[in-house]
Amino acid sequence: MMNGASETLEQIAPIPRISMQAFCETSEVAQVVQQAISDRRMEKAHVKVNMGGVPAAIEAYRSSPTPNVIFLESAASREELFEYLHALAEYCDPGTKVVVAGRMNDIMLYRELMARGVSEYLVTPFAVIDFVRTISHLYTSDGAQPVGKIVAFAGAKGGIGTSTLAHNVAWAIPHDLDIQTVLVDLDLGFGTAGLDFNQDPPQGIAEAVFAPDRVDSNLVDRLLSRCSDKLGILAAPATLDRVYDFSETAFDAIIDILRTSTPCVILDVPHMWTAWSRRALIGADEIVIVAAPDLANLRNAKSLVDTLRTARPNDAKPKLIFNLVGIPKRPEIAIVDFVKAIDLEPAGAINFEPKLFGTASNNGQMIAEVEPASKANETISELAKIVTGRFEIRKTKRNLLDPLKLLGLSKAS
Repeated sequence: MMNGASETLEQIAPIPRISMQAFCETSEVAQVVQQAISDRRMEKAHVKVNMGGVPAAIEAYRSSPTPNVIFLESAASREELFEYLHALAEYCDPGTKVVVAGRMNDIMLYRELMARGVSEYLVTPFAVIDFVRTISHLYTSDGAQPVGKIVAFAGAKGGIGTSTLAHNVAWAIPHDLDIQTVLVDLDLGFGTAGLDFNQDPPQGIAEAVFAPDRVDSNLVDRLLSRCSDKLGILAAPATLDRVYDFSETAFDAIIDILRTSTPCVILDVPHMWTAWSRRALIGADEIVIVAAPDLANLRNAKSLVDTLRTARPNDAKPKLIFNLVGIPKRPEIAIVDFVKAIDLEPAGAINFEPKLFGTASNNGQMIAEVEPASKANETISELAKIVTGRFEIRKTKRNLLDPLKLLGLSKAS
């Protein structure tokens, strides 16, 4: 039984391509359902909202087949509700799932509804995310977490080390947390995943994206380059023998397959704004925005944060991490001013360390392999925990995420 608005923004699986009809009694519930239709996780669902409650549903299905899901709002008494459901059952096709919303918060009612074949009961009022979660759980076993979590890395500006951080986090997740992970390099022309992991795969993501009719789990598995038992990469070709102009949905099949087979998928999204890159970010479960403390990064980060908040009203805020902090002689915007301007607390920051990062890059190694005790590696490890839900950002005096202590900016500020 689902209750009210939840404060926890947990991972919710996308809803498959289903048909659903809602029969509401109040405009308030109808409005919530209408708002839920625009949620990214319900993109594939075909939903129609009707008024009139259960009587309208009974009348509608006397002469037409029932959809995959019927949502019913009812303020009827227990006895009336059971009579309505009994009448509706005469017209329901096998396999149709029924979700009921009502005002009674009663565990006995919930059990009786489940015994009569109702799939879920929502107590009104409820929030958009409660509705989305409920429909999602109809298609996951016992309401379990979805198999794969998609984490997208995006830079506020090019050349600030977004790919480097994405690759290091992708390495840290299986190494530190023992979670099977796949890194997807979406920068087909200039991607560096192969270089950073000292891999030169003969095939990669291009083979899949240019042959959408052939994409299945077997093909994706063959294209993965194995860096370890628990880490695979879909490398970019990094060649310019053809152009990489893609449709908005070009990467959908690949990401959907990875989601169903891999617990954690890291998307290294190049610094560009196209229909497909926007879709990749909006569709992710977690977003990490990488920024350097200068004016161009501030402007771009604010635009990106504002756009994502509008497109993802029911999701957690993006995670912000600073990189290349403290470059000698470079004027920088104070971290506190940067954070205030975009209204987003940082999840971490990494100082400018050209020798450490240059050595790792030239050797095809990760920061943890070159200098495991470094502050940079400590921040990368914490970020890996954050994006996988193994670590909660808290404001405490000893917290590594305290901006001034973490950034080492006491002297600079």
